[in-house]
Amino acid sequence: MGPGDLSRALAALPHRPDPRLIVGRETFDDAGVFVLSDDLALVQTVDFFAPIVDDPYAFGQVAAANALSDVYAMGGEPLTALNIVGFPSGKLPMSVLTEILRGGQDKVHEAGALIVGGHTIIDEELKYGLAVTGRAHPRRLLTNAGAAVGDTLLLTKPLGTGLLATAAKNDRLSARERDLMLASMVQLNRDASRAALTVGATCATDITGFGLLGHANHIAKASKKTLRINVAAVPALEGAREAWLDGVRTGGAERNEQYLRELVEWGDTKDVDRALLIDPQTSGGLLVAVSPRQVAEYVSLVPSAVEIGDVVEPSRLGIVLV
Repeated sequence: MGPGDLSRALAALPHRPDPRLIVGRETFDDAGVFVLSDDLALVQTVDFFAPIVDDPYAFGQVAAANALSDVYAMGGEPLTALNIVGFPSGKLPMSVLTEILRGGQDKVHEAGALIVGGHTIIDEELKYGLAVTGRAHPRRLLTNAGAAVGDTLLLTKPLGTGLLATAAKNDRLSARERDLMLASMVQLNRDASRAALTVGATCATDITGFGLLGHANHIAKASKKTLRINVAAVPALEGAREAWLDGVRTGGAERNEQYLRELVEWGDTKDVDRALLIDPQTSGGLLVAVSPRQVAEYVSLVPSAVEIGDVVEPSRLGIVLV
């Protein structure tokens, strides 16, 4: 569901404050954070979706990495996960479900967490994901409300998974492009999260369905700042721009653009770059706001991280493209 529709659905729901809930739905952050003690908080999230790759094991890995990422985006460490499955049991063999669950379990174990159960329903369309519980220190969090003026914006994975996955469904990707896309999506954001805490960062978000600009806009709103993004510096997966130029389009990007149209100062951004910036990502990287003094250390810990902009004083719009 696009950010605009989701905002409208939630608008009428009353807010119930609780001092133990230090991150809720109000700032559209990546997970909820609930304090249990002075040095322990629970981090909770859920994510599931239909397949974006054909191989069942790979789909399980991607879906699990995507769900786990929300905990990492908050500076947490995953502890347990519950499988969520919608499965067309009359249309697909159970071996497909086994391989999806195997892929998810292997990725959860790689994260140092455990699968503790789950829930399945019979569905017309296959869906899989996880509800994840993690832990974090209440005073050592990454949130989308922690950006400070002067911070450097670093992106830890290239963009383009939405365009590439759509192209792959129509057999319009090379084997190399497909492999690079999959390698990016199955990579955990664990190291990027730990590095952010190591250098003293307090602001991060993971780039998923709302695209880079959608999630960046949430940082701008929650932090009450403007994010200035250097379009030419934003990295893209091999073949992503070419896919758009070849006519590939996604419904998610259309919804993201509708929501962002009046929230971004677009300048003279080219259409293909605009498409990349609003492309809905699956298991994308972290967007981290880091003090300029700590950028070199962060990049040494996360070599894939690329400087794409900075945080400036708030202006009329939350995002400015240069």
